[in-house]
Amino acid sequence: MKTDPTSVKKRKVFYVPGYDPMLPRRYRERYRSEGMMQAEISGYDLEIVGRGGTKESYGWTANAVIDGKKTATDIDFLLWSDIVENQMKTSVWKSYATLIRTHIIYFGSGAIWSLFKMPNTPTIAALYPSTAMIVQLIIAFVLGWGAFSLIAPPTHWLLGLLVGAGIGYAFLAWVKKYDHKTYINYLLTDYAFAAYKSGCYAPELSTRMAEFSTTIRAALDEDLDEVLVVGHSCGAHLSVTILADLIRDHGVPENGPKLSFLSLGQVTPMVSFLPNAWRLRRDLAFLSNRDDLTWVDVTAPGDGACCALCDPVKVTGVDPKDARWPLVISASFSKSLKPETFKKLRFKFFRMHFQYLCAFDNPRGYDYFQITAGPLTLRERYKNRNPSPSRIEKAYSKFRSLEPAP
Repeated sequence: MKTDPTSVKKRKVFYVPGYDPMLPRRYRERYRSEGMMQAEISGYDLEIVGRGGTKESYGWTANAVIDGKKTATDIDFLLWSDIVENQMKTSVWKSYATLIRTHIIYFGSGAIWSLFKMPNTPTIAALYPSTAMIVQLIIAFVLGWGAFSLIAPPTHWLLGLLVGAGIGYAFLAWVKKYDHKTYINYLLTDYAFAAYKSGCYAPELSTRMAEFSTTIRAALDEDLDEVLVVGHSCGAHLSVTILADLIRDHGVPENGPKLSFLSLGQVTPMVSFLPNAWRLRRDLAFLSNRDDLTWVDVTAPGDGACCALCDPVKVTGVDPKDARWPLVISASFSKSLKPETFKKLRFKFFRMHFQYLCAFDNPRGYDYFQITAGPLTLRERYKNRNPSPSRIEKAYSKFRSLEPAP
């Protein structure tokens, strides 16, 4: 049994990514390069050792010496990028069908208006794919009409129609080919996946989350000081359900490692505000008053792709009277990065959304590498930290049911 419940010598981290087809080795390389940079800035030692993995998981080890204390951390990457890849394999016409279906869900339910009323909603990121696809469709129509006007009069209207339609489609297919630079289809499928059946988890994702829950629960029986779950972007609300299921089904061993949850750049209201997201709302309420869990939520107004500084439990309107989590704090990009660094990154929205996993020039109470590889548990590290005074706690969601409609 541990003699010091606040000190960490051995830790296991489970990283739950957001809607991202990126291979986990790139996350490892980011952790290694950014971790080395942060260690040099902050004056501690950090060594990263690759461990490889299987198609189900992938990981690496971080060995740190911070304030004279040694800590060994195994970081496991929980994979669901194969599900993302399958979702993103769509044709041009299917993409537009997805656009229409997703808009019907958000606008038809009224969830979009609740989101827009809330401060710090990632409005630009939400509207970007819709606007871009409509503009693309207009350009395709203009190109097609131009071709029709040139070909039809001297030949036949049917030939002009076929050529015009072909040119318009070719333009749309060409634009879609470069989605890795525009992120239009990527963001659209992300929102569509979140809006599955108006807030339910897709079956294949629900199955994978159950596997993750089992994996994390097994770690709680290991000789560890802390088990830390990190959920980034939509991986944050997936982690809420994963942990809620774990605790309900198996509980947290009383004399086992501390269970901690770090949510980063979360977009929880994008799902919890939908009418059928009763499971997520129930899990948010369940986790918010647990004594056997520490939950810290970190966002930043400089991240245009997150619901910055919003308490995901309170804005959804499901917080019980004894709610104690999450502790909502800001990573303060504009203050923790040098002015020239912040200026360079501020309009690189995708990169900014990953800044939580990167080094800071002047960390202001948030250092990803000390949290994941350092000698303190998450609860001990933030035990005296007050929540951000700018946090948003007003309930905005019109849907607050915790059970499916009868």
